[in-house]
Amino acid sequence: MCSFTISIFGSKIFYEITKEIKLFSKYKVKYYENLNLCLSNIEIEKKIVVFFVNKENQDFLNNIKINDMPFLFVTNENPSKFFYHYDFNECLNKPFSIFDFEKKIISLVAKYEYKKNSLIKLNNYVIDKNERKIRSNDKSLKLSEKEINFLILFSKNNEPIGKKLLLKKVWNYSEDSETHTVETHIHRLRKKILDKFGDNDFIKNNNNGYYI
Repeated sequence: MCSFTISIFGSKIFYEITKEIKLFSKYKVKYYENLNLCLSNIEIEKKIVVFFVNKENQDFLNNIKINDMPFLFVTNENPSKFFYHYDFNECLNKPFSIFDFEKKIISLVAKYEYKKNSLIKLNNYVIDKNERKIRSNDKSLKLSEKEINFLILFSKNNEPIGKKLLLKKVWNYSEDSETHTVETHIHRLRKKILDKFGDNDFIKNNNNGYYI
């Protein structure tokens, strides 16, 4: 938990209160007047963005594209119309207690850490092991367990993978098995990826095997 920064946007008063009474000593706490700056450097600094929604900044909500950063939205309104499209988010209605706020922060950290441990980067895609999905930008595709295991194997190898190794690692078949299982699954997966993402070059192959 200590590695997270609570980045507050939309309420300088709340930021000043947290500093004055020394709340959240486990975290760094920063205040931002610029939302783009608040959302920057997520690869370097793990942030929880606390977004106080008000009339002046509601338009910013439509421009938030980042799905892999934890957000706590504090609002007077029904939050459902704003926040359905975020992977990591909690909502808190005003007025609120500091204890409620802290519970939301703890929940966000736990959710974020659990989710991040299930995500695997594969070129321009992200594989979610827990949900059995692959996603790119704002699109996602549900996959079978075998397809997920298949892609995870590619994420761990920089070199082409031969058919025999795929049969052994993904399907637990003997390397001497004569089957078209690999070819059939690759054909189906290529079609799924093409239909959903328009990617006609997802799984390639050469004399040494298949690669992504």
